[in-house]
Amino acid sequence: MIKKVILIVLDSVGVGALPDAPKFGDEGADTLLHISKEIKDFNLPNLCAMGLGEISDIGGRSVKLKGAYGKMAAASPNKDTTTGHWEMCGLPLDFKFPTYPDGFPEKIIKKFEEEIGRKTIGNYPMSGTEILKQLGKEHLNTGSPIVYTSADSVFQIAVHNDIMSPEELYDICRKARNILKGKDSVSRVIARPFTGSPGNFKRNEAARKDFSVEPPGDTLPDKIKKAGISAVGIGKIGDIFAHRGLTEEIKTTNNSDGIDKTIKAIKDNKGRPGLIFVNLVEFDSVYGHRRNTKGYADALMEFDRRLKEIIESMDSDEILMITADHGCDPTFKRHTDHTREYVPILVAGDKVKEDVNLGIRETFADCGQTIADILGIEKLKSGVSFKEDIL
Repeated sequence: MIKKVILIVLDSVGVGALPDAPKFGDEGADTLLHISKEIKDFNLPNLCAMGLGEISDIGGRSVKLKGAYGKMAAASPNKDTTTGHWEMCGLPLDFKFPTYPDGFPEKIIKKFEEEIGRKTIGNYPMSGTEILKQLGKEHLNTGSPIVYTSADSVFQIAVHNDIMSPEELYDICRKARNILKGKDSVSRVIARPFTGSPGNFKRNEAARKDFSVEPPGDTLPDKIKKAGISAVGIGKIGDIFAHRGLTEEIKTTNNSDGIDKTIKAIKDNKGRPGLIFVNLVEFDSVYGHRRNTKGYADALMEFDRRLKEIIESMDSDEILMITADHGCDPTFKRHTDHTREYVPILVAGDKVKEDVNLGIRETFADCGQTIADILGIEKLKSGVSFKEDIL
């Protein structure tokens, strides 16, 4: 019997364009393959031993695979973090979150400015690092928060720590979240604190905070909590699910810290049935969006090296699942946003059958449904369990 599932989301590690990628402007995107082609000596031996080389032509195939492998297609019509995580937890969406390629309507900005008692600057789509170069100095001179968006459904607010403390920034983000309702219900309001001086601004990633819209139905964490077992969220998992369903939330500062805290959570929760749900965000936020292919490759190889530590910390009644929520191809030339891709699903553990090809799953929800099945809790509304294929 499996008592615990460790689910790790390698944020944005896509494995090839979905058939509908042209509708998103993402035809030809392939995060993992393109990294492998650009970076010399790129090697992921431990992930390939789990089957990654069978679903992406990155080399490093293993003769004897240690677990099950496949890839999953998104059923939801979006390519963002919130949608990807909700779908993998049994809640695919049949609607698109609103986006604002020309900036937010004047009525929203005016209402926000009235609520916070300050003028804002910006209000256009831009990468988070570039907008600091463009508007950071003006922000320091005026004290006006920088509002910006992207191709995703996000309302982002950047404020220097000398202008507002992170807690003050979180407060104005909550005000924005209360304004952005109905047809303007963006998936996330994101607090983007930063430090430094003109020409040397640096985002304070450790203090970043996401204010997500609430899931419109039960997700895997909700079902687990209702069953009275443990659901530990590591990284930004709590933010993504609007702090719903989790029995414990553990914040992280970067991928390395996330791996450390994952291993600690596995050890601290020995014998307790449930889920340890992890998001490693730097693949996306630090490397994918910033088109840092070398940094992305190095981060993947670092995770691969430490994967052995994660597996060695597990008992025989625990299994590991590794997946992603969307793509963010750092080599893609058309834009700097997420890319519409398949995501991997890799499964390992002492009791997992070896060399099992799970094929192409029609929805990320198959992952969540399988976890619900393994833990013996109430079924999710969407997804097909592959428990019998792997155990």
